[in-house]
Amino acid sequence: MSSRKPTLLGWLVPVLALAIAACGPGAAPTGSPGGTPAGTPTGGPTGTPAGSPTGSPSAGGQVEIFSWWTAGGEADGLEAMYEVFGAEYPQYELVNAAVAGGAGTNARAVLATRLQQNDPPESWQGHAGQELIGTYVAADQLEPLNFLFEEEGWLDVMPESLIPQISLDDNIYSVPVNIHRANVMWFIPDKLAEWLPATYAAGAAVPSNWQDFLEIAATLQGAGVTPLAMGEQWTSMHLLETVLLGELGADAYAALWDGSGDWSSPDVTSALETFSQVLEYTNDDSSTLSWDAAAQLVIDGEAAFTIMGDWAEGFFVSKEMSPEDGDFGWAAAPGSGGVFQWLSDSFVLPKGVGNREGALAWLRVAGSKAGQDAFNPVKGSIPARGDGDRSLYDAYLQSAMDDWASNDLAGSLTHGVVASDAWKAEIDTALGLFLADNDVAAFQTALVGACDSAGACGG
Repeated sequence: MSSRKPTLLGWLVPVLALAIAACGPGAAPTGSPGGTPAGTPTGGPTGTPAGSPTGSPSAGGQVEIFSWWTAGGEADGLEAMYEVFGAEYPQYELVNAAVAGGAGTNARAVLATRLQQNDPPESWQGHAGQELIGTYVAADQLEPLNFLFEEEGWLDVMPESLIPQISLDDNIYSVPVNIHRANVMWFIPDKLAEWLPATYAAGAAVPSNWQDFLEIAATLQGAGVTPLAMGEQWTSMHLLETVLLGELGADAYAALWDGSGDWSSPDVTSALETFSQVLEYTNDDSSTLSWDAAAQLVIDGEAAFTIMGDWAEGFFVSKEMSPEDGDFGWAAAPGSGGVFQWLSDSFVLPKGVGNREGALAWLRVAGSKAGQDAFNPVKGSIPARGDGDRSLYDAYLQSAMDDWASNDLAGSLTHGVVASDAWKAEIDTALGLFLADNDVAAFQTALVGACDSAGACGG
C-alpha cells in the first residue's frame, strides 16, 4: 500500500466496526458459537428507515452472521444495525455467531474450521485488503458482488480508494460497513494535567514522536504511573505497526508491504529498537488483558496512554464519557501526524451458502445508509459511504471524517489491509518470540523471512 490521499466518488467518509449481534425481531439466536449476547433485541422497529436498502427478498429462514464484535460500543453498534435489518426484512431470523477475541484472532480460527467442513455462515466479517483477497478470494470461497454494487448504486457513494482493496481482477468481493483509524493515542486530559503539569501547560504532554514519548514515559513511570496500557499479543502487533509507521514514515512503511522496501535495512533495525524501548513502559500484566481492559486502565487513572483503533472511542462513549466535554482526548500515534492508518470492516457472500437470499438481504443492509448510520456512531467508526449523516457523529468521529479526507493513507497490518493471513501469522509468531526474549536482531531476521515466505520480497 503506498501512501496517498483518498479520492472519492462522492463525499469521502469512512468507517469501521460493528459489535456483538442479536437476533431479528421476535426470534432468539440459535447455534451461536459465541453465545447469546446480553441485551439481544427481542423486537425491531416498525416501518422502513430512511435510506433503506433496495429490494426485499421474500424468502425467510435463518441468517447466520459471523463476527468478533463482543465488547462495549461494538456490541451496541451491531445491535443497532440488526434492528435496521429486522425492520426491513422481518421474514428472516438473524443468528448471532460472534466469537470473542480482539481483532478476530479467535473468530478466524473458528471460521477456518467451519470452512474446511463446508459449513459457512451466511456472511462473515472480514477486513478489507489482503486478509480477504489474499485468503478467502485466493481460496475461491467468495462470490463476486459486482451485481449488488450496481443494483444498490454503491459505486457512487463508496470511496474510490477503497474499491481496489476489496477487488481482484475487476471483481468486488465484500461490502465495507465502515472505516477505522488504527494509529490513535488515547488519554484523559485531566490526568495528564495532574501528572505532567508543566509539559501539559506547554501543550507537550501528548508526544508527537516516539523519542518524545520515551522522555515523557520516564517521567510518568517515576511518578508511579504506567505510561502505556497494552493488552494481549494482537495489541502488541497493533503497537508495532504504529511504531514502524511513526519511525519510517508513510512511504517507507508502505514499501515494506509492496516489495519495494527492505526489512533488513538499518532504518527498520532502528524502528524495532524503538519498539523494544516502548515495550519497557507498558503494563506487566498486558498478556492477560483484552484491548478494552487496557483502555479501562486509562479511564481508571492507572495508565496515561493507550494506542488503539478508534473502536476505543466507542468503548469510552459506552462508559458515558463525552469527547465534547473533554472526558477523553486523542491524537495521532507518535510520529504519524498527517497519516491515517486505516482498516475497513466488510461482509462477504460465501460460495455455497445455505440461505443465499438471506445473506444478500444482510449485505444490502450492511451497505445501506440507514445501516451504516445506525452502526457507526455507536461503534466508534465512520461510514464507508460518503453520504453519511454527519450530524449523527460526535466530535471525535467528525475529526476522523476530516482526517480521512485530507491525510495520507497507510494500511494496517494487524487489521488485514497490507498482509495476507499467512504472512501476518508468521509475523505474529516472530513477535511472540520477541516479546519473550527481546532479541531485536532475531526478530528482524524473522521479519525478513516472513516477507520472503509471503512472496513479497522475492526470496
